[in-house]
Amino acid sequence: MTEHRVAKPFLKWAGGKTQLINDIAKALPQRLDEEKFTYIEPFVGSGAVLFWMLNNFPNLERAIINDINEDLINTYKTIATKPQELIAILDILQEEFHSLEEKTEEKKEYYYSKRALYNKRTEEQSGQSALFIFLNKTCFNGLYRVNRKNEYNVPMGSYKRPTICDKENIWAVNEALQRVEILCGDFENTLYWANENTLFYFDPPYKPLNETSSFNAYAKEVFNDEEQVRLRDFCNELDALQSTWILSNSDVKGKNANDNFFDELYAEFNIQRVEAKRSINANPKKRGLLKELLITNHNKVYAMFY
Repeated sequence: MTEHRVAKPFLKWAGGKTQLINDIAKALPQRLDEEKFTYIEPFVGSGAVLFWMLNNFPNLERAIINDINEDLINTYKTIATKPQELIAILDILQEEFHSLEEKTEEKKEYYYSKRALYNKRTEEQSGQSALFIFLNKTCFNGLYRVNRKNEYNVPMGSYKRPTICDKENIWAVNEALQRVEILCGDFENTLYWANENTLFYFDPPYKPLNETSSFNAYAKEVFNDEEQVRLRDFCNELDALQSTWILSNSDVKGKNANDNFFDELYAEFNIQRVEAKRSINANPKKRGLLKELLITNHNKVYAMFY
């Protein structure tokens, strides 16, 4: 095993929160570093906030992560329990893919053959997780998107020699995940751990700003407006249990000044608008700064931190 290294996300991920860490840090309760607490992330994605929390809060007693994307969660479990197996397979995939650097057609054939194999879901866990990471590192913009049949359908990206096997980080993530309980299912499953000593961070599939900007098909189940309302109701439940929570989402009001969907949905909570950089859009002219929402309830919760 390599020397200890700070864990970071092992995936590229649409809507990953690395760039918002500073804003999230400012939204945390002021005395978070003085009490033992449990951290819960019901939509873990690439885990940018998870790893930041694990790296920066030694008094974080335990963490619980969840996601409805079974392939994603199985990859977390593989890194937590079988890192050496995963590294061995990723090494082979990386060597084979890099060897085709100057052979455009063969390289495309290789990518699409691995995508087809991934979609069969017949590989054992380590092999399937390796394919998950391989596709993530070689596809268009690191996008994860599936159709209603749960088939991954993202085309190949234009990276020449992407790092597919980051051994050091896999070991660092493996070490970090020893403090984490890994769940797979609906976000409401995390209610079991909610109490006055828990901090929840919600990063759900964002409400699309328009019909062509939706990148929330990371699972075959659609996260529509009804789901956004159900999530708000869940946040109300947590508030009643005196759990502290922070939630991020798109600022639909920035696109349409009359769209008060989130402002009305979370009217009784603290809503902040922060700048984020859009990096995934087929049209480069549409990438750039936009506003996102950070919504918190901790100004109403006193038992844990105040």
